[in-house]
Amino acid sequence: MSAKARFDVHQAITDQIVAVIETAGEFKLPWIRSKGGGFARPVNIASAKPYNGINIVSLWATTFPTDYPSHLWGTYLQWQERGCQVRKGEKSSLIVFYKQLSFETTNESTGETETEERLMARASHVFNAAQVDGFTIETTEPLPNAPAFDPIERAEAFARNTGAVIKEGGDRACYIPTLDIIRMPERRRFVGTDNTTPAEGFYSTLCHELVHWSGSKTRLDRDMSGRFGNEAYAIEELIAELGAAFLCSDLAITPEPRIDHARYIASWLKVLKNDKKAIFAAASKASEAANWLVAREKGMP
Repeated sequence: MSAKARFDVHQAITDQIVAVIETAGEFKLPWIRSKGGGFARPVNIASAKPYNGINIVSLWATTFPTDYPSHLWGTYLQWQERGCQVRKGEKSSLIVFYKQLSFETTNESTGETETEERLMARASHVFNAAQVDGFTIETTEPLPNAPAFDPIERAEAFARNTGAVIKEGGDRACYIPTLDIIRMPERRRFVGTDNTTPAEGFYSTLCHELVHWSGSKTRLDRDMSGRFGNEAYAIEELIAELGAAFLCSDLAITPEPRIDHARYIASWLKVLKNDKKAIFAAASKASEAANWLVAREKGMP
């Protein structure tokens, strides 16, 4: 068997994300930027479409230590087709795509040959716009922290259009399934950080709770207990954190690191190390939730 045939893309991407989480620093995850601004979903240079699921997380994890200023990615050939050249010595980043393959099987009951379709994971390697010559990267200056709460119109409209019942008051953010409501601290209690405005802190926290809200039985019916057992709650928190990061990217706001990361990071790492497809499942569910919430903003069922 060749070295290429033995390559396990699920294990390779999981190992990369685990390594970055372990070195990201206290309370920080690789999808939380260390600087304001420049936060966007990775986009393919050829199709102009954003990546989804695990590929968002994988490319954000790649960007974490390098701090690439661009969200545009492409294969070596795709950059060449744009008249650009990947610089010598630049290291590619790993993504995965699924290819439908046909297999012939024999029906044990009838003896007849049948065709079975299966999705097989395939690895691909891409480069950031910052790694190529001949492409101009557009940059924007990060906005300074606002001295007081200044509502973000797009984020406000997004939250309103989801249809979720959101109550402000109290001292903690949470989704209460029995009441089907989201509780948030009053927005003026958010003070922001060195990298986020008070409004970004409020809306990024709200996005986290909206992802939880999306998973109820009457909506996406997301139940991870069948696969993850006692770790289901921690995985649901990972899904909410990923989904919130995806939404913040769409809303062009910088997410605020959550202090409660510390409660979950150890359990996340344990699951990821024991199950090479766990991060794929979490990222897929997070992407599903984020896309579903955005669709509601656009008036889709």
